[in-house]
Amino acid sequence: MTVALMWEARAVAGRGEELLAWARAQDLPSSPLRRETFRAPGDRVLVITWWDAPYDAELPELPEPAGELVTRAVHRWRFESLGSTARA
Repeated sequence: MTVALMWEARAVAGRGEELLAWARAQDLPSSPLRRETFRAPGDRVLVITWWDAPYDAELPELPEPAGELVTRAVHRWRFESLGSTARA
């Protein structure tokens, strides 16, 4: 089974690049199958990691950034992959 962990944070206004650099610099104690980092308007950063593990497995996650860098607590979600479909 493939599990995707999503981590999303919102930086203090004007500190989005700093939050992005911070998220990219975070090492995990083990390597996921895949890791992608995204950004969006409003100084938001999203990191998705994919793991070959049961849905309820204990998996490493990115930590909370320093409080002065973000406007709220990090949002976290866990999803089970149902496969992909190609569109023509």
